[in-house]
Amino acid sequence: MFGIRRTKLAIGMKRLIRIVSPRRFLRRDDGSVAVEFGLVMVPFFAVMFAIMETALVFFAGQTLETAAADASRLIMTGQAQNHSPALTQQTFKDAVCARIYGLFNCASGVYVDVRKYADFASVSMASPLDANGNLVNNFVYQAGGPGDIVVVRLFYQWPITISLLGLNLSNMSGGNRLLVATAAFKNEPYN
Repeated sequence: MFGIRRTKLAIGMKRLIRIVSPRRFLRRDDGSVAVEFGLVMVPFFAVMFAIMETALVFFAGQTLETAAADASRLIMTGQAQNHSPALTQQTFKDAVCARIYGLFNCASGVYVDVRKYADFASVSMASPLDANGNLVNNFVYQAGGPGDIVVVRLFYQWPITISLLGLNLSNMSGGNRLLVATAAFKNEPYN
């Protein structure tokens, strides 16, 4: 009886050693999926978040372009000039902000530059950024009169949060991207 217990104990120990043996552990692949996912997870999520942020920046740029086109109609048709009182830079900015609510921080982030020109050949579009990537705020508001050439530019400093794998969408200091929307047109011959 004592010998049977000893034999069972010896068999149990051999079985335990066989289960825990390094050779057997190396042949098993139960956790390989978890290890492979751990290796692929970081680059996968980095690329996924970069794609989402790029799409969001593109969508914000298109929204700003639409707001520029819609708000520019106020100037082109003479509604901004004939409004009582005439629209100022701030009230025109408010008209732009009414078209882009929810996506932008209009109070501190949207800048409006409206300039009139004698003809399309004399239109100049200087960069609003200095050599250090900071926004130079020398914006004016000249809505012009009937038949004048007008260029409306809207600027917004979009914060970039993801800059992984050496890819970065920012083109300004502070990790922001300057979104620019432009509308160039000739005012209608309104009264």
